[in-house]
Order: sequence, then structure tokens, then C-alpha cells
Amino acid sequence: MTKIKLCGISRESDISVVNELKPEYIGFVFAKKSKRYVAPEAAAVLKSKLSEEIQAVGVFVNESVEQVAKLLEENIIDIAQLHGSEDENYVRELRKLSKKPIIKAFCIKNSDDIAAIECSSADYVLLDSGTGSGKTFEWNLIKNIRRPFFLAGGLDTQNVEMAVKEIKPYAVDVSSGIETDGYKDAEKMTMFVAAVRKEKSYD
Repeated sequence: MTKIKLCGISRESDISVVNELKPEYIGFVFAKKSKRYVAPEAAAVLKSKLSEEIQAVGVFVNESVEQVAKLLEENIIDIAQLHGSEDENYVRELRKLSKKPIIKAFCIKNSDDIAAIECSSADYVLLDSGTGSGKTFEWNLIKNIRRPFFLAGGLDTQNVEMAVKEIKPYAVDVSSGIETDGYKDAEKMTMFVAAVRKEKSYD
């Protein structure tokens, strides 16, 4: 069954909702330029209230390796998601400091982007249309990718069921698609999770 990541969690009320919905992953955004940014101290409080069944992913954009490892080793996050220009050297350096899983995000523009995705040494890859663009990309470009991946970019309550059925991603990742006026919307979060889990036979 396709797993779910609800990203951009920033309030205790969001945690209450996700604890009920039980997605496999939630995301804390540590990129300061993002409107969904949460400070590490705030994320630590939110993590303390998160169900142990749910893994917290930290989303970083060209952050220092030491800072990412610090949040991993302090158990503020369980997984690091690299959403900037971090390369294979960065991944190797991070692995020296922490053994926890790494997700590397890739922006999909054309078929030339696929080779780097297949070769990435990250534990998981995430395929997106851009950094928090809220737009989809051409899904046909990724139909032949051989490794499991998180699908992101423009997913919402209206199109995620089709994405799961047609693309069969390892996981789907949503942020703006479950918001109203810039904040997480409990009803949309519930609808999104229900749409993904509607057909277990998609797996």
C-alpha cells in the first residue's frame, strides 16, 4: 500500500490530526525561507507529541551537514530530506555523522534527470516539480524508474488517487494540497489520506 507523508507540519493542532490519521511520515521544514519553516526547538516540542508510529522527516535546503546530523542524533527527526543542491559527497559526509535514513529530492524537468535518480546513494528519492512549487510535473517521465520513490509536487485531494493508481509510488508527499489560507486543513488532510488508502489493491 502506498505510504503517506504530510509535510509542512508546524502547529500542535496539526499533530493532533496526524496522530488520528496515522500517515507513515510527517515533515518539518527547516528551510528558513519557507513560509512553513519551524525552528528546531519548536519541532522538538511537536515531535514529543507525535505518535511513535509516525516518522518525522526534516526537510533541508543546503543546510550544513553538522546541523542535519545534530537534529537526527537528537531524535528531533528520524529521517533527513535533502531538498537543495546537495550532492553525493554531502550524502557521504552525512552518513559519517548519522546512520539514519536519507531522502534526496530531485526536480523533474525532462528524461535527462532520471539517470541521477537511479544512481543516487540516498536511501530514498523524492521526485518533485520544484521546491514547494505546488505544481505537478509530467508523470510519464518517471514511469520507468526502477527504484521506489516518494512522489511530490502538486498532489491534492483531487488527483492523488489517480497518481497512486497510475504511478504506484512508494509514497506520496503533500503540503500545499492539504492547506487552506496557508495553514493545514484537517478536512483536506483527512480526505487526502482516505483517497490514498481507498484501494489497497493499488500496491
